[in-house]
Amino acid sequence: MSISRACQTVFTRVRQYGIVLVAILFLPTTSLADQPVQNESLNSLRINGFLSQGYVKTDQNNFFGKSDGKGSLDFRELGLAASLRPTEKLQLSGQLLWRRAGEGSRRGISIDFGFLDYSFVTRPAGELGIRLGRTKNPLGFYNDTRDVPFTRPSIILPQSIYFDRTRNLALASDGAQLYGESRTDWGNLTAQFGTVFPQVHDRDTEVSILGANRPGDLKTRLSYVGRVVYELPNGRFRFAVSGAQVNAGYDPGADDRLASGSLKFTPLILSAQYNAERWSITSEYALRMFQLQNFGIRAFEQKFTGESIYLQGTYRLTPKWEAMLRYDLLFTDRTDRNGKEYAATTGRPAHFRFARDVTIGLRWNVTPSIMLATEYHHINGTAWLSNLDNPDIAHAKQHWNLFSFQASYRF
Repeated sequence: MSISRACQTVFTRVRQYGIVLVAILFLPTTSLADQPVQNESLNSLRINGFLSQGYVKTDQNNFFGKSDGKGSLDFRELGLAASLRPTEKLQLSGQLLWRRAGEGSRRGISIDFGFLDYSFVTRPAGELGIRLGRTKNPLGFYNDTRDVPFTRPSIILPQSIYFDRTRNLALASDGAQLYGESRTDWGNLTAQFGTVFPQVHDRDTEVSILGANRPGDLKTRLSYVGRVVYELPNGRFRFAVSGAQVNAGYDPGADDRLASGSLKFTPLILSAQYNAERWSITSEYALRMFQLQNFGIRAFEQKFTGESIYLQGTYRLTPKWEAMLRYDLLFTDRTDRNGKEYAATTGRPAHFRFARDVTIGLRWNVTPSIMLATEYHHINGTAWLSNLDNPDIAHAKQHWNLFSFQASYRF
């Protein structure tokens, strides 16, 4: 059996038995002896938010705006979140987000997330609940916290796993998510499983998947996402397995060359982290099964498996200063890692199909509310560039450098 078929089989089992798994793992953690967790903020409305301004400069190609040349200030984020707990078991949470990061994110204010969270069981030993609405997709270590600058390990997350050109597709979905947590002396186990409808309506997602802004529209279909995380009680080791099956269709427009095709994207991510007193090491590995079919054009009948991995180290120089070093690898097709077969077939540059990124960064937590960060990337390959920021993508340069700076404030 091939790697891709094996991964699809694993995720199918998770999808079929995910809800049962969560219930089995977490319902037994409660007992009549457990006492309900008391919530001191019952009926109180909590409001918080953040804002940031970034600067991106590249010597070739564009990222987050027209960054080649003098650089781009077209990278800013503003979020406002609120939560209300009317009862011990029910919480309402939501966040509005205004984000500008190049040509692919010009849609004004959007609902970043907004959901009803009901806890069936809330005990010191564990909890079990359900969220209904727009929830974050639990993928890897950072996807469900990537919208807030303070919760990211770097200004730009490793693009091999956390693509910014398809950020909206990956970030959140509409539907139902069952979650549970078990807390024991041997460690904490957390599981989430969702049946959702992904966000596929933005230009960046359509261009990334279909290669151009087509006359028709991508249509969301029922999809599945899940994650299981194990963590030692002292937080020293963390391990996670996460995955999704993202389904979407295409509704052709007038004079459209494409038929009513379908997309299936199935990522599987393995994550590990070690935390010491002053330093941390994180690594994540992903296989990404991608399939386009029934579009009526041979070029859109595609099926391949991508591969990604990064290794990241962070060192806390002082309580306020932190340094980061990362090596990030992306292959669009794991059977053609250098892109030579792709170049021979399409006539396009081989470097469209891979990216190798060496990153160094420095972060200063000026106060608990103010953060300054900077980082430098040396990149070989263009596999994660946005076509919208690079309309002349055919002439993109294989070797390029990126410098970024970001100032952030939260309240």
